[in-house]
Order: sequence, then structure tokens, then C-alpha cells
Amino acid sequence: MRAARLIKMVLLLQSRSSMTAAELAQELEVSERTITRDAQALSEAGVPVYADRGRAGGYRLIGGYRTRLTGLARSEAEALFLSGVPGALREMGLEDAASAARLKVSAALLPSLRDAQHTAAQRFHLDAPAWFTDPKTPELLPAVAEAVWDDRRITARYRRQEADVERELEPYGLVLKAGVWYVCARVPDPGSFRVYRIDRFTAVEDGGERFSRDEGFDLPGFWADRAAQFARSILRATIVVRLTGTGARQLKYAVDPPSAQEALAEAGPPDGEGRVTVTLSVESYDVAYTQLLALGPEVEVLEPSGLRERFAEAAARTAAYYMPRAAQDAGQD
Repeated sequence: MRAARLIKMVLLLQSRSSMTAAELAQELEVSERTITRDAQALSEAGVPVYADRGRAGGYRLIGGYRTRLTGLARSEAEALFLSGVPGALREMGLEDAASAARLKVSAALLPSLRDAQHTAAQRFHLDAPAWFTDPKTPELLPAVAEAVWDDRRITARYRRQEADVERELEPYGLVLKAGVWYVCARVPDPGSFRVYRIDRFTAVEDGGERFSRDEGFDLPGFWADRAAQFARSILRATIVVRLTGTGARQLKYAVDPPSAQEALAEAGPPDGEGRVTVTLSVESYDVAYTQLLALGPEVEVLEPSGLRERFAEAAARTAAYYMPRAAQDAGQD
């Protein structure tokens, strides 16, 4: 533990011109008294750590000293490729590994390039969850992530409708989609790949053995294929609507964008009023009702008749809120 801290202290001083005891204590999560003892231990070991006295003082390396202890461990190298997703690293329990990796890279850079990490961080930040959501980290995510990194089988219990189901899984990869964590795993029997939401796991146990990974498995390709299948599978109903020009432009913001694009591409020419009639794939009539209400008078539902009646009723109720005032205003003219 102390050896790792001493190495990290040397790397910190190597990557920066000088650091105060307070700054080192904060970085290493120890007391300033511990920093003083560690600096003395490094000096006795031959590392030229020099302490500048006074309020503006601090610790620095002298004589151009550079350590060669910058080799990345496997976990650090893997975490480094994810360092642009700090929230995900933290949730998977890899924040410390990523921090160590970044520090080693910084220490190995030329002095003129050591501010690269800071300048990059000030110019790019990834915030994965969607707006107006409060994503919660699944409690069992670190356990699943550890199994993914180590190619270890797990036994997972998860909620499916009203019952708990237990499965033996070979976790191949993790996906963070709009603030929700998924694991792409192979089920040994029957040997097929499936996707599970980790927040639905109620228990995860290490299976005690490693599995042989299929090197031909392509996580991004697999996810893209399954995501497309899912999007198609939920569009189980079709409706016919007539859209104004504004409604046609706004349709993709109200319903599934690919569905809107496909419907508009297959639409005929506009009528005399500039409106187009489209056949739209939707998840259900209830979902379509909620989605298309956002378009207001820019959309007219033609089929099915039941859905058209619901919109007519909604329009009548909405008009009732405004008609008395309109009538009153008309009477004052």
C-alpha cells in the first residue's frame, strides 16, 4: 500500500513542477504529516525530493530526475481507453485504475505536453444520460463489470414480470445506453447471446470459473443489431395521419425517428392545402395518442376510427377551455 503511494507521489511530482504538502495529501488521500514522512523516505531511497520552505513552498524533484516506473498495468491500460467516460468508470469501480493510468501517461510526456490532460478536459466532456432523468447506478454493476473484465461466469437472478429467474451467464460486455446499464452475455445453454438490464438483477454470484471468449464477438455490432431489432419489435401497430408542412417537419421529434422517416419517404404528394397523408408504425394506439398530441393542430388522425375519436374528444375538451374567453372577447368588440 505504502509502496504504491510512494510511486504515485513520485509520478505526481514528475508531472508537475511543484506541489504543496496539502495538494499531495489531497491527491493521495493521506495527512500532510504522512506526506512529510513519505518525502523523507523517498529522499533516503535516493529519489531527489526537495522541500521548499515557506508559505509558497512545496515539494519538487531536482536534477531532472525521471522515474522509469511508468509501465501501465493491464487494468490501467484498459481503463485509460474509457477515461472519456468518467461517470461510467466510477460506476464500474475503475476510477482509481484510470487515475493511475492518466498519471503514468502524464509523467511519461515531455514537459511541454503535460498540460494535455487539462486542456482536453476543458474542451470535451461526455454526459451520457438524457435530460430530466435521475439515473441510478445499479448496486450489482461493479460485480458484473469485474466478471466482464476477467471473463468469469456468473449466476444472476433477475426480475421477469412477477417472478425471479436464475441464469448462468458468460458476460461479454457492458453497454451504457441513455443512463441505463446493460450486459450482453452468452447463455451457455442453449449458447445464444442475450441482453439484460443490470438494474433488474437481484443477485449476482461468481461462478468460480472462467469462460473461453469467442474472439469473433463484436460488441458494438451486436448491440447495434439488437437495438434495431428491439426498435422494430415494439412498433406493432399502424395508423394513418394527415400532416401539415410543420407537422411533417416535427414528426421525428414526436415519434420514433426511423418510423417517421420511413413514413414520410413513402408518402404521396401533398394535397391542395399542402398536407401529406402517411402510414405510421407505432408502438400502440395509446402511445401514439400521447406522442401525437404534442403536434396539436399540425396532425389529423384518419385511421383507426377509435383513435380518431379520442383525438376529436381531446380537441373538443381543449377548445372548451378557450371558447368562453373567445366568446367573451367577441362580445366586447
